[in-house]
Amino acid sequence: MTPSDPRFVSLQEWLGKQFAAAPSLQIISGDASFRRYFRATRGDQSFIVMDSPPQLIPLGPFQLVAKAYGEAGIPVPKILAAEPNQGFMLLEDLGDDLLLSHLTETSVLDWYGQALELLPAIASVKATDAGPLPEYDAEFVQRELAIFVDWLLEVHLQLPLDSDERAMLAQAFEFLAENALEQPRHGMHRDFHSRNLMLVQGKLAVLDFQDAVQGPITYDAVSLLRDCYVRWPEHLVEEGMLTHFELCHRHGLIPMDTDFNRYRRWFDLMGIQRHLKAAGIFARLNHRDNKPGYLKDIPLTLGYIRDVAVRYRELGPLARFINERVWPKVMNK
Repeated sequence: MTPSDPRFVSLQEWLGKQFAAAPSLQIISGDASFRRYFRATRGDQSFIVMDSPPQLIPLGPFQLVAKAYGEAGIPVPKILAAEPNQGFMLLEDLGDDLLLSHLTETSVLDWYGQALELLPAIASVKATDAGPLPEYDAEFVQRELAIFVDWLLEVHLQLPLDSDERAMLAQAFEFLAENALEQPRHGMHRDFHSRNLMLVQGKLAVLDFQDAVQGPITYDAVSLLRDCYVRWPEHLVEEGMLTHFELCHRHGLIPMDTDFNRYRRWFDLMGIQRHLKAAGIFARLNHRDNKPGYLKDIPLTLGYIRDVAVRYRELGPLARFINERVWPKVMNK
């Protein structure tokens, strides 16, 4: 962020048109994409400014989902101004108080209970003003799972795969895709976890929702309860699962004859699929996007896969592959 940064210069010019006097800017974060965020202050007022290169991440999905979520009663930051052609947006400043910083083993169920209460409203959002949300279909699932092979195994670990291993992975991925497609389909945030939930006057607000799709009912719950950045004892995860299971019945999101064992299977397998994708994305962020900070999160995602996959006969070979071939190389990197 220097005077020679052309996007920053353009951003300052745009902000100068939004205010009588140009606000001061302080960068507060990038994220796991090509966006970056600034805090703009003017006197005692503050705002969040998003810089999202339009050729990489257009603003349209964020604007559309923000409107749909707001209309569904989901607390999201208000959009105050936007310039889609340049990729600039001015947002309400909700502060810096992320949910992750408040979580302990004694508080996590209370906070997660509040978060899970948001999911029926999120599930209700299946369309925006532009039409139905994209479908999280079989092709979508397979494309995400391929990130694990392409970026974690082949690029990051440089792990050669023989024909039997490739066949095993293909079979495991097909099994996971079938599980995703078997579940009731509703609106899905797709990145619902403690770093994307913010405390505002003691209540939760939702961030980073622009990738919303229509997909399996357990995806957002497993994103929260088996978070890629923090792991909780399994008995706490199970209590959270039961809370979400009951919410799904209460709001008619799953058939009434769906028992908890079937829900748990959906949840477990959905989590494995998500953690395979996440491990690949963390490797991609390092090698493609020069963001090495996410490499430290790969062992947690692999740990979930090792521990949960062994519960399912169909994924026994995958669990052994992770444990014997992948885990040692990751831990030695």
